[in-house]
Amino acid sequence: MDSNPVTLVALIGRPNVGKSTLFNRMTRSRAAIVDPTPGVTRDRHYAQVSLGEKVFTLVDTGGIEEESDVISGHIRRQAMQAVTEADIILFLMDGRGGLTPSDIDIVQLLRRTDKQVFFIVNKIDSPQQESELLSPFWEIGVEKLWPLSSDHGYGYQELLDGLETMLPAAGQEQALPEGTVRLAFLGRPNVGKSSMINAIIGQERMLVSEIAGTTRDSVDTLLTHGKYSYLLIDTAGIRRKGKTTDKLEKFSILKALGSLSRCHIALVLIDAGQGVTEQDITVLGYTQEENRACIILVNKWDLLKGDTARQKKLIEEIAAATTFMSFAPVLKVSALTGQGIKRLFPEIGRVYRQFNERFPTSALNQVLEQAVARHTPPYHHGRRLKFYYTAQIKTAPPTFAIIANSPKGVHFSYERYLVNQFREGLGLDRVPVRVLFRAKKQRGNK
Repeated sequence: MDSNPVTLVALIGRPNVGKSTLFNRMTRSRAAIVDPTPGVTRDRHYAQVSLGEKVFTLVDTGGIEEESDVISGHIRRQAMQAVTEADIILFLMDGRGGLTPSDIDIVQLLRRTDKQVFFIVNKIDSPQQESELLSPFWEIGVEKLWPLSSDHGYGYQELLDGLETMLPAAGQEQALPEGTVRLAFLGRPNVGKSSMINAIIGQERMLVSEIAGTTRDSVDTLLTHGKYSYLLIDTAGIRRKGKTTDKLEKFSILKALGSLSRCHIALVLIDAGQGVTEQDITVLGYTQEENRACIILVNKWDLLKGDTARQKKLIEEIAAATTFMSFAPVLKVSALTGQGIKRLFPEIGRVYRQFNERFPTSALNQVLEQAVARHTPPYHHGRRLKFYYTAQIKTAPPTFAIIANSPKGVHFSYERYLVNQFREGLGLDRVPVRVLFRAKKQRGNK
């Protein structure tokens, strides 16, 4: 698993300089709307991009304009947030339109940042155009300009090569002790993630505030507990999509989801005082999209002290809302009083062991045989489904391949039955389990 923090690369510049076209070229998609009307890309678009063995998240922002109207003001704030939150900035100018006062203003702003900035002059299609159109842009006084045609690809490979040198190498983060368990704390804003980490490490290492959204980036803390090491990853709160437009939240969500891909176990906090919300379920869903192990922490449990009816109702609500991941342990905790925190590390240990468990093939085939004997596979297109054998193909989470005569004919309900049989037969009651169906390889006829 790649444990690097996600690198955010932001495309900024005035409207209609070709940011969306470059975004589409880099992501090999048509995800951004390409339209000559200034201001069409009004919100951020983002995608994960692979460059050799390196991966980064590319964010396309709206164009920066003067604060003359509401839309332009919104676009300007979005782009300014990109400058604040991104690790690397690609600043595009229009080679055909020439250098403008707005470009010079943006350059002055970029001079004040310590981020790596690529000053790109777009809409230059050939060496001849480069010699004709590039010279006015040296006026901005930067060390290097990158001529480019985001439409036709001129200068594109050189830009990628330059960008690749600025990206951290895969697996290149602070050296962690061997066997470090990576834990990502996720949840809605103000649910108590930073406070929970403070309670765990017993000291004020994080900024803790009652203002929702204080943690705008992922923050890592290495903790040694007994003979084990843990990397605690604090992430920004994840809001509903509809509430993310005017804030730094879109970047925060990218950072939080990047943290999720880095961790072994996601610790999702739910506010006992507010109960289970739709957004809590969304966050839990993200953990399963990434196939992460998960522990649900019902924080602020002290608010329900003595109210057994509310306590019972909340636990029932959580059970009803998480039927798709009923394996996830639920702990009642309080960052404020420390309640339940002592139970956390033993539970993390149990979940981590199951998440990385390997099983002998003989034990797996025994489980499969017993499952098939107990519940005969159905027919598919007039043929009985047959399962020949199974093997474990990976851990984290435990993933098993079953060789079948008709892999595409396995109904979801029977697949779920087999997953439950593996779960029960192998003692995997706390982690996601994946079962994949593969066709039997045919011997080639000579």
